[in-house]
Amino acid sequence: MGNVKMGLTIEEAAECTGIGRNTMRKLVDWGKLPVLKVGRKTIIRTDTLERFMSVNQGRNLLVEKEVRKVE
Repeated sequence: MGNVKMGLTIEEAAECTGIGRNTMRKLVDWGKLPVLKVGRKTIIRTDTLERFMSVNQGRNLLVEKEVRKVE
């Protein structure tokens, strides 16, 4: 598999998408972005993140009701 990460922390996901960490946490809290919990660590699958970015293109991620949930 090389260097391709399958899962990212909130910080890494924020960094690679340009979405702020607090916004990323909000999206997780709102249940819009499914995560894996490993103890206190939150992991977001990269494929899930890509899907989330696609379905929410053109939407305001700060407005809860505008954000489309991904499974």
